[in-house]
Amino acid sequence: MPDFSLEQAFQKEGYQLVAGVDEVGRGPWAGPVVTCAVIIDQETFPKELFDQLDDSKKLSEKKREALYVQLQEHVIFAYGEASVDEIDELNILQATFLAMRRAVQGLSQQPDAVLVDGNKDPILGLPTQTVVKGDGKSLSISAASILAKVKRDHLMKSLAEDYPHYAWEKNAGYGTKAHQNGLAENGVTPHHRKSFKPIAALLET
Repeated sequence: MPDFSLEQAFQKEGYQLVAGVDEVGRGPWAGPVVTCAVIIDQETFPKELFDQLDDSKKLSEKKREALYVQLQEHVIFAYGEASVDEIDELNILQATFLAMRRAVQGLSQQPDAVLVDGNKDPILGLPTQTVVKGDGKSLSISAASILAKVKRDHLMKSLAEDYPHYAWEKNAGYGTKAHQNGLAENGVTPHHRKSFKPIAALLET
């Protein structure tokens, strides 16, 4: 289960405000990539939330939704996005890094150091530690993963109201069978990532 060990290691080095950063949506064929940066005050963070946080993918949708509401009352957070156009222009990795920088810059208090989920440094201009499977190790990253996941799910459900043929409300833009069928029958939308091979292949036909 995630805890504050990584945050506290940074704090022992003199970095008091430590943010956790995570992304959601690198793999989907449609929609933006969404990131979140979170700073947790360890002294005031509720114990009942401490015990519930985990990798967002391990939690049920109902659980994530409940935590999404509660977390926003108890942490400092900011979201960052990179659009489909930016993904197509930069590539998904660089667009993700851009979204991470936007999330950190959007925090109401700037952190002294950052913990980032994954193994690649997004170049935030701050002392940074990358953490593989960080959402299962750091409570700050775990909180960021939950907030980013629910934020993006809400966004994709909203887009699905305007583009109902692709089942984005269920698949969040991933290339499921329903999504593939929607593409075959209705074509590519402005929200599809044209640089992704399955979409690029459709545009070539």
